[in-house]
Amino acid sequence: MTELQIALSYALLAGVTIPIGGLLARREQVLPFWLDYEIRHTVLAFGGGVLLAAISLVLVPQGMEALSTGGTLLAFGAGALCFFYADMVIARHGGAAAQLMAMLLDYVPESLALGALIATHQSKGLLLALLIGLQNLPESFNAYRELTKDARLPSRTVLSAFTWLVVLGPLAAGVGYILQDATELIGAVMLFAAGGILYLTFQDIAPQAHLQRAWGPPLGAVGGFMLGLWGHGLLG
Repeated sequence: MTELQIALSYALLAGVTIPIGGLLARREQVLPFWLDYEIRHTVLAFGGGVLLAAISLVLVPQGMEALSTGGTLLAFGAGALCFFYADMVIARHGGAAAQLMAMLLDYVPESLALGALIATHQSKGLLLALLIGLQNLPESFNAYRELTKDARLPSRTVLSAFTWLVVLGPLAAGVGYILQDATELIGAVMLFAAGGILYLTFQDIAPQAHLQRAWGPPLGAVGGFMLGLWGHGLLG
């Protein structure tokens, strides 16, 4: 296989967990305790912890390596402002898509970085793909429930959309491979995504995860961040 084919395959592997997470959330009769009230909030918080790990350990550090301090602040702030506006528009129309937006903001730029990484560190590329896949699982689980319960979209429509979203990873990885020398552009995309994720985490995801007199959700957030730390340590 060529390096480009490897990058596309790894990104596809990472994206397959998106519909899998949706299917797990759909099977209420098969996994009843996953759908217990506190467990649902714990999974939501776990996804939030994973997103914070992606910001602090992957997106921001790699983005800052490519840009000046001024460029870093500009790209990060632009991401936050753009997703503030998008979130406001969605809320006005009665939508509920914060977890889905956060998942895509995580999945696409990390797949972009994956494509750029394959040219120099193939083994690290496979590990990064596995970590992206592990991140996508709780995020798609939560996004499915948000879209079907809050936005009241049909289950089949959401699962079909999740299946189509899988191809975004290989597309982003292909672009990242082609633009592996355009480090400033890739860095700006990662910082833009980081700003958007941070906004969505504190505006929508963290408040939904909170429960009175329940300690599972904050521990879930810690567990999600620890997953990111584990992956960061393995990647060196």
